[in-house]
Amino acid sequence: MKRTFLIVAAIILVAVLLFFAFNKFACKGSESSDKCAGNNSQVQLFDVAAFEKTIDGKQVSLYTLKNENGMTTQITNFGGRVVNLWVKDKNNEFRDVVTGFKSIDEYLSGNEVFFGALIGRYGNRIAKGKFTLDGKEYQLAVNNGENHLHGGPKGFHNVVWDARQFKNEAEEDALELSYLSVDGEEGYPGNLNVKVVYTLTKENELKIEYTATTDKPTVANITHHSFFNLHGFSGGTAETVNTHVMQINASKYNPTDGGLIPTGVLANVEGTPMDFRKFTAIGERVEADFTDLKNGKGYDHNWILDKNGEKVTEAAVIYEPASGIQLRVITDQPAMQFYGGNFFEGKDTGKYGEVYNFRTSFAMETQHFPDSPNQKSFPTTTLNPGETYSHLCIYKFEIK
Repeated sequence: MKRTFLIVAAIILVAVLLFFAFNKFACKGSESSDKCAGNNSQVQLFDVAAFEKTIDGKQVSLYTLKNENGMTTQITNFGGRVVNLWVKDKNNEFRDVVTGFKSIDEYLSGNEVFFGALIGRYGNRIAKGKFTLDGKEYQLAVNNGENHLHGGPKGFHNVVWDARQFKNEAEEDALELSYLSVDGEEGYPGNLNVKVVYTLTKENELKIEYTATTDKPTVANITHHSFFNLHGFSGGTAETVNTHVMQINASKYNPTDGGLIPTGVLANVEGTPMDFRKFTAIGERVEADFTDLKNGKGYDHNWILDKNGEKVTEAAVIYEPASGIQLRVITDQPAMQFYGGNFFEGKDTGKYGEVYNFRTSFAMETQHFPDSPNQKSFPTTTLNPGETYSHLCIYKFEIK
C-alpha cells in the first residue's frame, strides 16, 4: 500500500512539473492569453482583435511584451502607443499605470489624441508653426492656438508604423517600429527615416531607443507621451497625481509666454514653485501665485537637466506613497517636459471606466528644448544628411 501511494504521488508530481513547464513554453510568443501575463491575475490583456484595423492602407495590430517579473505592456503600431503598462505595487499586486483605451476605435474617437503615443517630428511647440533653415522659411501645421504642437495633426501619433516583434540578445521582449516621414509631411523638409525600439527589460524598465536619418536638412525632436498615474487605473478610478512626490534633476527651466512658447530665458528654479531638486509633492505649490503656473494652468514646462558632463542622466524620480510605486526617468537628452494633466476636463473615459479628470495623470517627455528652431541660444535640433538623430529614454519602475 505504501509503495503504491509513493508511486501515485510521484506520478502526480511529474504531471504538475510537466504542466508548468508546458505553460512556460507555450507562453513564449503568445500575445493574447491571460495565463501568460505573469503570476498575478490582476494583469488584463486586451484582445488583439480590438486593435485590428486598416488605416491609410496599413494594418494596425497590438503587440504584447512581458518580462520574467510579470511586468507587462501592450503597444499598438498606430502611433506607437503604449496601451497598458502593468507594474507591481508594494503589496505585490499589479496595477496599470498609464492612460488609454481598450480598442483602436476608441483611440480614433477620443478627445485626447496623444495618449501613450510617439511624438514627432518635433515634440512640444514651435512658435506660429514657422522656422527658417538655411535661409528658407518653412510653414508647419498650426494645431495649438497659433502654434505648432507635437508634429501637427498628422504627426507620428496618428500614423501606422511598420512593426517587428523580437527578443534581443538578453532574451528580453522588444518591439521595433519604423516609419518614413516623407518630404513635406506636415510642412517639414526632408525624407526622415525613423526607427523606435521599445524594450521591456529584466530590470523592470520600459526602454525607448530612437534613431532617425534624413536626406536634406531638417529639424527633429522625437519623444514619447505616455500619461502616468502611479496609483494605477485598473481599479476603475482616476485619482489625482498631486499626491505623488517628485524630484527633478534640474537647476533651470524655460519660462513661457501665454501660448507656452519659451521666452528664451534660462531661469533658475531656486526660490520658485519650479524647484523640485528636493522631493516635493506635485500638488504642494501648483496653485501658487506664479506667472508660469498661471500660463500653463499648472506644470507644463521644460526643465533643463543638470548633466554635469554625463551623457545619460537620471532626469526625475516620482513616487506615490499609497501604492509604493516609484518611477525613475533616465535619458541622454538635455531636457524634460513635465506636464501635470492640467488640460484634462473629464471628456474621456478610459480602459476600466475611469474618467480622466483634471490632473489625474502626468507626462515626462525627455527632449530638446521647445521652439529650438527659432531660438539660436538653445541647443540645436537641426539634423543634416549623413548625421543620425539618437535618443534614449528609460522609464524604470521600483517598489519603495
